Amino acid sequence: MAKSSATLDWCIVRLGDDHNWWVNEVSDSVRWDVDGLSIIDPRQMAHLIELVEPLRDYGFDQDLMEAAFIPFRIEKEAGEQLVRLKRVKDSFFESDEKLFALADVLDEENGPYADLLDHLTRCRVKMLNDIFNFESKLTVDEVEDEIREDQNTSFIEGKAIHTFDEVSAILDYVPAGWETEEGEERASKSDEDIDDADLPELDEEDEKSLAGDATLKWDEDDEATDDDDDKKKSGADDDDEDEDEDEDDEDDEDEDEDDEDGDDDDKPKAKSKSKAKPAPKPTSKPKATAKPTPKPKAAAKPAPKPKKR
Repeated sequence: MAKSSATLDWCIVRLGDDHNWWVNEVSDSVRWDVDGLSIIDPRQMAHLIELVEPLRDYGFDQDLMEAAFIPFRIEKEAGEQLVRLKRVKDSFFESDEKLFALADVLDEENGPYADLLDHLTRCRVKMLNDIFNFESKLTVDEVEDEIREDQNTSFIEGKAIHTFDEVSAILDYVPAGWETEEGEERASKSDEDIDDADLPELDEEDEKSLAGDATLKWDEDDEATDDDDDKKKSGADDDDEDEDEDEDDEDDEDEDEDDEDGDDDDKPKAKSKSKAKPAPKPTSKPKATAKPTPKPKAAAKPAPKPKKR
């Protein structure tokens, strides 16, 4: 499909306070109005390409997306927070170069960008009806009405809607009360990518200076202190347990000693029995012992009778 903006060769874009890129100036100022005109940066375009991949099973047409955006690449810096972009003819899906994407919005109702939004909405509705078991099938009109309501709120607040947000609202749409694991994983992944992308690159000198900055070490010191406290607490608990165990051991030793003493008391008695028998216990009244009777003395022999003369 031929581009309707053939004379648009270059544009100058600026980085806004919302971290999105907005068009400041274009080579074709007759047909293009730069008031509120946004442009998708390479990082955002890569994210959109990732979001449309699941829609291929539901009729997504890659050519419609190629026709809806005009590709640009960075030519040079044009001032503070300003960059001059040059138009190219590369494909967003096949090129390895980082490309900006300007939506072709010259015809807002019937142009290629409007056709893309309608196409993405229909593909998204087909996918949601296939994934969820709704009581009644989700319709394209319901999705468009809900998204349009959110856009009207932004218009009332005087906020311009960025192209990336407009396309993402369709590709991330899920009815209230329904969630997909795919969407949650994608959201967490995109947040990590955005956080990493916003981090500035540091030179070696900056890294060395930051490494020697004592104010940046308080987290480590606190963690070390917490670890020491935990070790002290654990050590105190171990000491208490050891003391309890020692006391228990001492009690057991005392009991063992008492048992040994009892055994010792019994052992000497047993030995004494073997050496000498104890005297019999006296009865209530001692029996009187009979005195031995003296042996009778031998009777004197009678004198011999005188012999008769």
